[in-house]
Amino acid sequence: MTTETVPKILVVDDVRANLASMRRLLAPVKAEIFEAHSGNEALALCLDHRFALILLDVQMPDMDGFEVASLLNNDPSTCDIPIVFVTAAYLDDINRLKGYTFGAVDYIAKPINDAVLLSKVTVFLDLHISKLRLKAAMEELEKRNRQLEVEIDERRRVEKQIRHMATHDALTGLGNRILFVEHLSRARSQAERHGRSFALLYIDIDGFKQVNDQYGHGMGDKLLCAIAQRLRANLRHEDFAVRLSGDEFAVIMVDLAEPSVAVAQGERLCSLLGEPYGLSHGDRAATLVVGASIGIAIYPDHAREEAELIRLADTAMYEVKQQGKAGVSLAPVRPSVEA
Repeated sequence: MTTETVPKILVVDDVRANLASMRRLLAPVKAEIFEAHSGNEALALCLDHRFALILLDVQMPDMDGFEVASLLNNDPSTCDIPIVFVTAAYLDDINRLKGYTFGAVDYIAKPINDAVLLSKVTVFLDLHISKLRLKAAMEELEKRNRQLEVEIDERRRVEKQIRHMATHDALTGLGNRILFVEHLSRARSQAERHGRSFALLYIDIDGFKQVNDQYGHGMGDKLLCAIAQRLRANLRHEDFAVRLSGDEFAVIMVDLAEPSVAVAQGERLCSLLGEPYGLSHGDRAATLVVGASIGIAIYPDHAREEAELIRLADTAMYEVKQQGKAGVSLAPVRPSVEA
C-alpha cells in the first residue's frame, strides 16, 4: 500500500493519556493516525485531510463529541466520513439515538477492548478501501465512456465525410449521380404517396467544349463552379441540383403545382446561366459566355418510373440542341401513361 493510498484515521480526545493508549492499540492497523485534543482541532484537521474513520470522544470540554459530529455531518465535504463514538458514560437508548442522529455509525465503550477496537476499525477501513476502489473503477469507466463517445463522434464525423465525398462532386460541391438517383427515387416515392407531381430538368451547357479548347481545363473548371453556384442561388429551398458529368447538370423540383412552374423555372435558369461569367485562372482572365439547353419531364404526366423520366428529359434536352440550343423543351405527354 503506497503512501498516497494509506487510509487516515483521526482520534479525538482531550486527554493525552487516552490518545497515547489509542495510538498503541491502533499500532497494528495499516493506517496513518492523526490526533486532535479538542473539537476545534478536529474540525481544522478535517479541512486539510480526508479521513477514512473518526474515533471521537463524547465527553470533551468546550465542544463535546455530539457537537463535533453534528458539524461534520452537516458539511457536504465530511458528511460521509464514518464516526465512531468512544465513551465511558453509560448510554441508554435515547443517547444512542442522539448519537446516531448526529452522524455516528457505532460506539466503543471505555475501557476499550483492543480486540473489539481492532475488529471494528478493520471493518471500516475495508469498507473505505472498497469504496475508494469502486470510486476509482467508476471514474475509469466514466473516462472510458467519454473516450468511447469521442471515438463514436469521430467515427460518425469520418463516416459523414466519406459519405459526403462519395455522393458529392469534388469540383462543384453539388450532389453527384449517386445522390441524384437517391433523391429522384425519394421524390417519386413521396409524390406517389401524397398524390403530387415533381419535375426533372436536364441541363447541358452549350459552348463548354470551346471554353476548354480556348482557355484550358483550369478555366473550364472555374466555369463549372460558377455555373453550379448560379444553380444553387436560384433554386427553391426544397429543390435539388446535381452535376451528372462533364457539363451536364440536373434539377429535381418537388411539390409541383403544375408543369408551367417547371417550364418557367427552366426558362429562368436558361437566362441566368447564359449571362456572362467574369473569371480568372492563374494569370489569365476572361469574360465567358455559354448557354444552357434544358429538357423537362414531369411525374406522373410523362412517366411514373425514374428511368423513363430520365430518358424523356434527356431526349427533350437534345431536341433543344437540335433546334439551335439555349432553350427549354417540355417532353410531350404520352397518352399511354396512366393518369
